Amino acid sequence: MLKSLCLPALILLCALSLHAGTISGTVNPPKADSVVYVNAIPGTKFPAPVKPFTMNQKNLQFQPHVLTIPLGATVEFMNADPRRHNIFWASVNGDEKQSHNLGTWPQGQTRPFKFTMAGVVPLGCNVHPDMSGFIIVSPTPYYAVTDGAGNFKITGVPDGAYKVTAWQEGMKTQIKPATVSGTAKVVFTLTK
Repeated sequence: MLKSLCLPALILLCALSLHAGTISGTVNPPKADSVVYVNAIPGTKFPAPVKPFTMNQKNLQFQPHVLTIPLGATVEFMNADPRRHNIFWASVNGDEKQSHNLGTWPQGQTRPFKFTMAGVVPLGCNVHPDMSGFIIVSPTPYYAVTDGAGNFKITGVPDGAYKVTAWQEGMKTQIKPATVSGTAKVVFTLTK
């Protein structure tokens, strides 16, 4: 039974990789840690990654400040500080029904959480209200984080027409079309 389920997924991944291209471009204003991702691809489901991602709390900061993960990924939230920390989010992509509080725990402990909804997850700590961070849950495994000049490159994207989203802290999210036929270029100009 397991083989019969895995074989179609393997065939799909092989087929997608045969005609894989690249989406590149810039996000303006230029800033590191902006995120660009390909929105959902109709009729395609991607397996959740096996290896978890890590969000640490160290020196009274979320590290990294922005963490990008694919839909279905598990994040292990760590506390590396010699004081208690809390992790909560009031919404996922503005949906307050998706709020969650992982509680408060001491140094050296980890709490996992699996993200099953795509979007922006603004993180906070009830113990230290100045702490903030973000998890960006991409609906596909096709995403990239910009460098300091705002440049990005998403590789392995199957040829086709897509909607591509750009996110930057403090700015409005922007969605643009991109048609991949080997390569595609997209330039975003975000506003407040």
